Amino acid sequence: MKDSSKLLSQLAERIAYLIDVKGGLAWKDLGALLDDVQSLRRDIYELDEASIFAEIDKIRDRVSSLEREAAESLSPAEIVNIVRSSQRFTLSDILENVYDSFTELGGDGECNVDPAVVVARATISRRMKNKTYSHQVMVIGHEKGRGEEYRNGGCARPWGNAKALRYMKVAETEGIPIHFFIFTPGSFPIEDYPGAAQQIARNIYAMARLKTPMVSFISEGGSGGAEAIGLSDIRLMGSRGYYSVISPEGAAAIEGKIREGEKLPKELVEHCAAQLKLTAQDNLRLGTIDRIVEEPPLGARRDDYVFFRRLRYELIRATDEVVLKTKSFRAFRAYALNIRNAEKEGVPEDFDLVINWDLTEPEIERLLELRSKKYREMAKGFYGEEATSSILGLGKAKDLASQSYYEIRYGLLRSHQRNVMKVIEEVSSEGSVLLNKVTRPVRAAYEFVFPRPERASKGGRGGMQEHVSIFAEEWEAYVSPLANEDRTVSCPNASKYGCLDLWVPDLYGEFCGVCPTCGHHFPLEYRWYLEHLFDKGSVEEFNTNIVSINPLGFEGFQSRLEKDIKRTGRRSSMITFDAKIQNIKLVVAMLFGDFRNGTVGAAEGEKFVRACDRARITRRPFLSYIHTTGGIRIHEGTLGVIQMPKCTMAVREYIDSGGLYIVVYDNNSYAGPVASFLGCSPYQFAIRSTRIGFAGPRVIRETTGEDVPPDYHSSKNALKRGHIQGIWDRREFRKNLYEALMTMGGPNLYYK
Repeated sequence: MKDSSKLLSQLAERIAYLIDVKGGLAWKDLGALLDDVQSLRRDIYELDEASIFAEIDKIRDRVSSLEREAAESLSPAEIVNIVRSSQRFTLSDILENVYDSFTELGGDGECNVDPAVVVARATISRRMKNKTYSHQVMVIGHEKGRGEEYRNGGCARPWGNAKALRYMKVAETEGIPIHFFIFTPGSFPIEDYPGAAQQIARNIYAMARLKTPMVSFISEGGSGGAEAIGLSDIRLMGSRGYYSVISPEGAAAIEGKIREGEKLPKELVEHCAAQLKLTAQDNLRLGTIDRIVEEPPLGARRDDYVFFRRLRYELIRATDEVVLKTKSFRAFRAYALNIRNAEKEGVPEDFDLVINWDLTEPEIERLLELRSKKYREMAKGFYGEEATSSILGLGKAKDLASQSYYEIRYGLLRSHQRNVMKVIEEVSSEGSVLLNKVTRPVRAAYEFVFPRPERASKGGRGGMQEHVSIFAEEWEAYVSPLANEDRTVSCPNASKYGCLDLWVPDLYGEFCGVCPTCGHHFPLEYRWYLEHLFDKGSVEEFNTNIVSINPLGFEGFQSRLEKDIKRTGRRSSMITFDAKIQNIKLVVAMLFGDFRNGTVGAAEGEKFVRACDRARITRRPFLSYIHTTGGIRIHEGTLGVIQMPKCTMAVREYIDSGGLYIVVYDNNSYAGPVASFLGCSPYQFAIRSTRIGFAGPRVIRETTGEDVPPDYHSSKNALKRGHIQGIWDRREFRKNLYEALMTMGGPNLYYK
């Protein structure tokens, strides 16, 4: 009877798993089948053994048949259900079955620092010719099982991602590879210090140049939460995992415009799951992952030791590949050939080679180069580029010539200029009238060749101007369309501060959309900034040939895209241009709210990366002005998500080259861009009345079950939390930006 009881328990688990996969009891009458098992368990001591085993065999055959049928045609929504099943393997199972030994770091159990993120120092071994060779690795990942009640479903809090970053740096110091395991539906959306968005941005920024091999494995990858530990040299994914910009339920709520509290139609959720292209096969085709790790047809579970053996092999193989690519391509090709030959007979028991995972300094440089190239190439070809091959070729030639020119002018010659000027200044400081007469012509010659930007002053060229007005006569030609309505509006703070009603032509004219009593900033169109912030006639747009498309064929999105193009006259939500502030040249990337709410997709990411490169080559400061951003564009799936590490990689390289990167937020700025290439800037400012954060109030409420105060995302609170470094008044935007350009940044800028 003991064996029959065990068999019945196993059958009950298999049926429960099918119920999880199919999303309910209705499919093939699974509820009745489960009742039959429960009935046998109740009557186990009243029936003879032969009858019980006969019934067990009958039910087992039926369950096996249903499992085969279910596996034949899994929908994307059902794959999501597989990942969410309580029987799915977790990071704890991997640590126990893939690695030989491990020591958890950062605390244990209830004493852990955010138990949704687990870090362990582990040993993984390979066998070669009956000998065992061990490697030390750092394991960092999400844990959603083994104490589910306090692990928060694998949703990392900001301090959990901070813990991950701390041990990434430990691994870098010790020179050991990192294995990341992604099991999260998304990060916990709170702004408590260090803040969800800010910490994700810090993690991605650090991983871009982390000097150690990194391999990641994705089981459940939810947008920004996945990217916090997702940037790696090789990205593996379980064949029954999912990686998505948003959950199918979240996409359904947006697409169906479902009000909060209303039930989501199951058909709409399934439709959105299919549209998001979130499966492993979809992501491999899109190039957002490198390889698929095969699982059983209905997914691997906690006791699937064959899968764990395969995963161990794939992790060692991937780490070997990362290391070998930094050495010799010939060695890598030979290794890859050996692997392919061995795989013909399944997962090899032994390896033909033992690879030393230590890297020399030149190999580390090669590692970083390959990582940069990998992420810069992601999502290429999934945006429109309206140019012929000859024009593109001329553009590349021009870029190469520009790079050489600026390298010579501001690299080679500028360094010599500084040395000569330093000698001149040191000699001149002795006060010798004779030497001053000798050095003055030399100084004048250098200043003629390398002119310094003119600085505005109180009475001429002598000192910095106290206030650079944005109301100069040269801008009077542009009037905001909002100023054409002959009516009054009330300030939203009138009850608190006693603000008087404002006449619209004044409010959007001389008041710049700012209440003169309390300083509340009414939203202004993006063109107002183009006309008033920069020197007149200095704005020269580039990258206009890169346009947003519908790369996933998301149903209904093409028509919405075309409407936005027709309405705005623009073809993406990002504008990149050269401009001047008081004659200082800078490169600007602007996300504006009129086009798809300022969301970022493949086109916007590519434009941003090219603008970043332009600023780096020309040694100009780089400004990201965020008129509005609603996050990553869900209609582009993981092609949108991958812009987070891709753009951050470009920013990191620009900053490391000595550039000055400034971010200014306005209106509503949320989600993926803030949690990556915007949030990683050392200089972040917000226009007063800005709302800034990781997730909006509704998402926070639905995720945490808690309401947030009305001012939770205010610029004032963002400043208190350390998210931004200052709050700017719109009327002083130009003045503050000019002063920032003159006082911030290192000597690598062309005008320093």
